[in-house]
Amino acid sequence: MFSYKVVEVREKMIGGKMSGDKLQKILNEHGSQGWQLKAITSVEVKGRVGPGGVDGLLLTFERQA
Repeated sequence: MFSYKVVEVREKMIGGKMSGDKLQKILNEHGSQGWQLKAITSVEVKGRVGPGGVDGLLLTFERQA
């Protein structure tokens, strides 16, 4: 039996690029808690300001329940 967790990652400013350091920190943090990365999906995430979206990632993790 497995548990799954989906984490939304986006940059704070519209048009900003995804930071490799930020992504690495998130992956290491979840890995230390026993989560294993299963998938990375690129998505447009609704921003806080205005009708448009910003580029983001959905990280899907899995671990034994």
